[in-house]
Amino acid sequence: MPLTARRVIPIHVTARLPVTVRSALVEGKTLDGLGRPLRDLRISLTDRCNFRCTYCMPKDVFNRDYQYLAREQILSFEEIERLASAAVSLGVEKIRLTGGEPLLRKGIEVLVGRLSQLRTPDGGPVDVTMTTNGSLLARKAAALRDAGMTRITVSLDALDQHTFSAMSGSDSKVEAVLDGIETARQLGFSPVKVNTVVRRGVNEDQIIPIVQRFKGTGVTPRFIEFMDVGSTNHWELREVIPSTELVRRIGQVFPLAPSGARPGRSTSRTFDFLDGSGRIGFISSVTEPFCADCSRLRLTADGRLFTCLFGAETLDVRAALRNGDDDLAGILRSVWHERTDRYSELRGESGAPGTERHAEMSLLGG
Repeated sequence: MPLTARRVIPIHVTARLPVTVRSALVEGKTLDGLGRPLRDLRISLTDRCNFRCTYCMPKDVFNRDYQYLAREQILSFEEIERLASAAVSLGVEKIRLTGGEPLLRKGIEVLVGRLSQLRTPDGGPVDVTMTTNGSLLARKAAALRDAGMTRITVSLDALDQHTFSAMSGSDSKVEAVLDGIETARQLGFSPVKVNTVVRRGVNEDQIIPIVQRFKGTGVTPRFIEFMDVGSTNHWELREVIPSTELVRRIGQVFPLAPSGARPGRSTSRTFDFLDGSGRIGFISSVTEPFCADCSRLRLTADGRLFTCLFGAETLDVRAALRNGDDDLAGILRSVWHERTDRYSELRGESGAPGTERHAEMSLLGG
């Protein structure tokens, strides 16, 4: 059954919560049922995208007959700002804007400017960043930078145009994405990261060219294991290339050294080039789950909260936002305290994906 936005933890329930959570209530921290803090908020701005990536919005599902959200269903900038402010009051330090494709949202720089003004309880700035397919970045980067965004992540699965077109399901040119990356770099975005989803037999021949393209530029490539997000991307374990294999392949061409242990809350392990020309990252959700460090809450474009990228259960907060509920922080705190998600770890233990239907990546924004 779906959760309801009105449900908050009554005082008498706290005695039944884990010790870590009860102490968090006393200390003013926001920990979930497994003791993980709330530190990151990912906000999807739209369910629409100008790409049809095979692992996210395959054409056979997201076609001309697909019913996207109507305008009135999508949260306004004011509603997003209110919820983000409540999340920041509970300990959120980083806000990532996603989609669909977030740059399709008209006036996005206005929202970036508002979110960049938020301050944590100790007065520190909130890190506002974005993940984009990069096709519109060259024309929007300056406005985003002026609004207060300082770093950005671009999805790019191939440099070869044929492979890029096949994976993105679009007529866009890879050069447009590369222009966006270079524009962001020249405008001072730092870091600029490039995310590549690797599928065995599909784009594995693009790994070395991508490393070579960005090595020494200050741009950090990151290679992501193909994940079973959603229910329409036809995920198969045989198409997953473990990060350990990628490290070995890349290291044979460009010698690498581990940058150190993966820092808490980071999704990637990083390696430095031995010649000092930069670093690369690997996101290994399938073979090396990082559920124990996950501090991410996700808000969809239509106002639903998910506590896991692979989540099926959701909480609708749009009504609370539009009814003028003044206890948004209480709602978020309740949701987070009840969270016990660790899907990737369970998948790893069982050796197979879960059977429940997951929300699509285009809804959650990755």
